[in-house]
Amino acid sequence: MSTQMIKGIALATAVSVGALTLASPAEAGRRHYGAAAAAAIIGLGIGAALASRPHYYDYGYAPYAYAPPPRRYRRPPPVYSYRPAPWTPDWYAYCASKYRSFDRYSGTFQPYHGPRRLCR
Repeated sequence: MSTQMIKGIALATAVSVGALTLASPAEAGRRHYGAAAAAAIIGLGIGAALASRPHYYDYGYAPYAYAPPPRRYRRPPPVYSYRPAPWTPDWYAYCASKYRSFDRYSGTFQPYHGPRRLCR
């Protein structure tokens, strides 16, 4: 039996016993079994209803007491660019696709400012 169910049974018993003892002194000599039985049934019904409700555990701390760990910054993975070895056919194709001003005979290109540079 769970603790919640035991509490509900105890509450039902307390309500039914309390209803039985509420008889006035004038009625103390008479026996009213019908009213006592009805009070006991009502008390047990209330206790059963309270015991069967969904219960939630209270661990004694607020739900925000334990925050999730902070998110750490992850460095992006390194980007490895492909540069073929100079003066190979792949190098000529790479430089020609990268620079419009690439000169195949000298292996250089013309930047926007400054002298021609060797494609690397």
